[in-house]
Amino acid sequence: METTHLGRTGLKVSRLCLGTMNFGPLTTEPDSFAIMDQALELGINFFDTANVYGRKEGEGITEQIIGRWLAQGNGRREKIVLATKVYGGMGPRPNESQLSALHIRQACEGSLRRLQTDHIDLYQMHHIDNETPWEEIWQAMEVLVQQGKVVYVGSSNFAGWNIAHAQGAAASRHFMGLVSEQSLYNLKARTIELEVIPACRAFGLGIIPWSPLSGGLLGGALQKAQKGRRADEQSQKEIDKVRPQLEKFEALCKELGEKPADVSLAWLLHNPVVTAPIIGPRTMDQLKGSLRAVEIKLAAETLTKLDEIWPGPGGEAPKAYAW
Repeated sequence: METTHLGRTGLKVSRLCLGTMNFGPLTTEPDSFAIMDQALELGINFFDTANVYGRKEGEGITEQIIGRWLAQGNGRREKIVLATKVYGGMGPRPNESQLSALHIRQACEGSLRRLQTDHIDLYQMHHIDNETPWEEIWQAMEVLVQQGKVVYVGSSNFAGWNIAHAQGAAASRHFMGLVSEQSLYNLKARTIELEVIPACRAFGLGIIPWSPLSGGLLGGALQKAQKGRRADEQSQKEIDKVRPQLEKFEALCKELGEKPADVSLAWLLHNPVVTAPIIGPRTMDQLKGSLRAVEIKLAAETLTKLDEIWPGPGGEAPKAYAW
């Protein structure tokens, strides 16, 4: 498994990030343990989670599973770069969500307890909070860094101007600020090419794409629609919306001799601003199958064909819509 730096930092992470959102709701704890062990053996050292994962408000089910896995020892904690998130509601009270200094502090303590660790390597703001000033947010994050509870800070679902605002505020405090942005990005959803990607490149943030397969649509959905979990009515409706594009895309992948999922991930990896797409395997086979993407090098001709099938916004702002 190849590694790369996380944005402008000296931290090295694997080119694929293990997403854990399925751990608990869809993947049993024993299977989750097996997937994490296998990921380590395969060279994946970047694990991503969030305090709200697990579908039970305030319980942090997925973080608890990871914590029990880490508690087994054998150097598990030292071998991984552990990322989690803060913002989502962890209870019904008014200060149990978003990015107030109080909630950041309480949420961090909760995540540390559930994860059974003394520090979080990458603490990500799960969403922008327009109700809390950056002075307050950065002061809270600075304290966590000073205490050794957080090493790096990242964002998720930020707009380009949010990143610029955050970095300006951090610079005025002589604080490193953001080192990564976790965004929705795949062949079908390319909006961040307008301003988020240019902002990340300018400020030295690594991009961590979530939903790199568009919820499975880019993972061979037409074949799976005939058999398997995409045969249901709702999935069929999603497929029908982009059926012509899927037909062209899967035909191109067949021509290349590669699986659609691998081509989709390889397309993301060809962008130098992308650090590591998040793969969220439900099974061991899905985990192992993702490794091929790192080996695929897409030719310029193939990239052009993919742009024709899945056109982006036309480039970066403002040239995408102005002279």
